[in-house]
Amino acid sequence: MTYTVSTRTPVSRIAAILGLGGTLILAALPFFAGRGTIQDMFFILTMLVLAQFWNLLAGYGGLVSIGQQAFVGMGAYALFGGVILWGLDPVSAILLGGIAALVIAVPTAFFAFRLNGAYFAIGTWVIAEVVRLSVAQWKTLGGGTGTSLPRSATRDMWLVEMIEEVLDVRSAAARDILAYWLALVLALATIGGIYWLLRSKNGLALAAVRDNTEAAKSVGVDAGRMKLVVFLTSAFGTGLTGALIYLQKARISPDAAFSVTDWTAYVLFIVVIGGIGTIEGPILGVLIFFALQSLLADFGSWYLLTLGLLAIAIMLIAPRGLWGLISERTGLHLFPIRRTLRGGKLSPSEE
Repeated sequence: MTYTVSTRTPVSRIAAILGLGGTLILAALPFFAGRGTIQDMFFILTMLVLAQFWNLLAGYGGLVSIGQQAFVGMGAYALFGGVILWGLDPVSAILLGGIAALVIAVPTAFFAFRLNGAYFAIGTWVIAEVVRLSVAQWKTLGGGTGTSLPRSATRDMWLVEMIEEVLDVRSAAARDILAYWLALVLALATIGGIYWLLRSKNGLALAAVRDNTEAAKSVGVDAGRMKLVVFLTSAFGTGLTGALIYLQKARISPDAAFSVTDWTAYVLFIVVIGGIGTIEGPILGVLIFFALQSLLADFGSWYLLTLGLLAIAIMLIAPRGLWGLISERTGLHLFPIRRTLRGGKLSPSEE
């Protein structure tokens, strides 16, 4: 009897078809949706990417960082530096943001990986503050008050003129549409890349490291290398996202770009309520977060208090998050990674 190992399920096949249809609708959204909707979807997609990378770091790598704002801010400032100082097109400078975050991640890992647990989390936050204070001294890019992208650079960005002509929109709306499409591509690449990783041998090794580092080492897994790869990958993706976010904003300051609330606390909330250690969790979490923000943003400090109380309640009721609760009770897995051994036909020698 021959056997095959599979991760696919009937539900995942249906989810793949629905996902493809949803992707086509999202890609066509600028043709029939208003600018406000495009901006809202841009926010959802970029927060989703940040959440997926933090989930990869903490949910699969076991590295709970509260210093992700360092990579968002560094990526954003690298984009502004490339455009203002070197004359790069803002779209091409997005890649520079990812590279800059990667460069910062190397010394960060050197120091932070010597810490464990809560000390690691605090260490990443301290390093992020050091990076913020250092960038605030960068007078060429506005110092502590920040700066804006040159109007000529935003007006002449790649593809903006084509979008203006095809969709018959103004330059500002065309820039929002371009940023939205880039965010959609980044979100799809992030989800697809993480899913591919988790289904590979490295994904098995990563899960082993997360569950029990010493046991993983005993079967030949290089735990240190796996954690470093995950940390650097998360930093690169977060830097790209930070650059894209501030490309759309076109205005930056150290306090905004390195905000622990906007780029780490909210991301943690999304992952915790959605479900840590799952791809589906951040997707569900970001939709809930956006809905709450839309409903409660006008209530000031009560908004943050409500988010905190909701996160605590969900952690008590459903420690694995809402998606964890759903999958536990229904068995649904839209992105299954568990291997299943399936029997096949008899081999010729057995017949």
